[in-house]
Amino acid sequence: MNNDQRQTKGFKFKQFAIEGGQCGMPVSTDGVLLGAWADIEHAQRILDIGTGTGLLTLMCAQRNHNATIDAVDIESSAVMTAQLNVANSDWSERIMVAHADITKMDCEEPFDAIICNPPYFNSGEQTKLQSRATARHTDTLSHQDLLKCCQSLLLPHGKASFVLPVVEGEHFIQLAEQAGFSLSRLCKVQPTPTKPDNRLLIELSLIAGECKNQHVIIRDKLGYTEAFIALTKDFYLKM
Repeated sequence: MNNDQRQTKGFKFKQFAIEGGQCGMPVSTDGVLLGAWADIEHAQRILDIGTGTGLLTLMCAQRNHNATIDAVDIESSAVMTAQLNVANSDWSERIMVAHADITKMDCEEPFDAIICNPPYFNSGEQTKLQSRATARHTDTLSHQDLLKCCQSLLLPHGKASFVLPVVEGEHFIQLAEQAGFSLSRLCKVQPTPTKPDNRLLIELSLIAGECKNQHVIIRDKLGYTEAFIALTKDFYLKM
């Protein structure tokens, strides 16, 4: 078995299951947090950029029973995995999974919500597993290009939501504001009360306005915090 044929671990949620297949990125707390936090409840058309296993797409479909969702990925192995997971869900008729480069994708209708767990490593040694490297590194999709795509694909009132490590997230926000986006919501994620924030949940809008700041601690001495449980209980089996 070569590197690109390794199987990614699957994961079961309350209303759907993820089979990892040969997708580069397994289910992560980052993805679950973003899928639970993003403002998509009233969206009619949702775009999931870099869908991977289809996790964010399926979370959006569970939360919003009226939306149609387009999921795209540049990796053919990820697309096959996402298509399988979508086909095995209760919402396949509302979801389209496509093998596409978002920077070259033609779109007849813009979206009122975009969700993305983007690549974030700008430098450093890359994993030898190509699908994982594509998912984690910005070589194939720079943050500038991602933001440019979101601008062209988002309706004027729409929202785009992302999750990134703190340093990369702060730089991403700067790039977004330089490009004309406004930061509408920001949630700082802290692993435990004694550790520093390590993730940012970021919501961008094309309409200027005040930013709503939030903060979530994942675990304390008693286990998962009430805030984390409240955010993710509709998905995790043991919440």
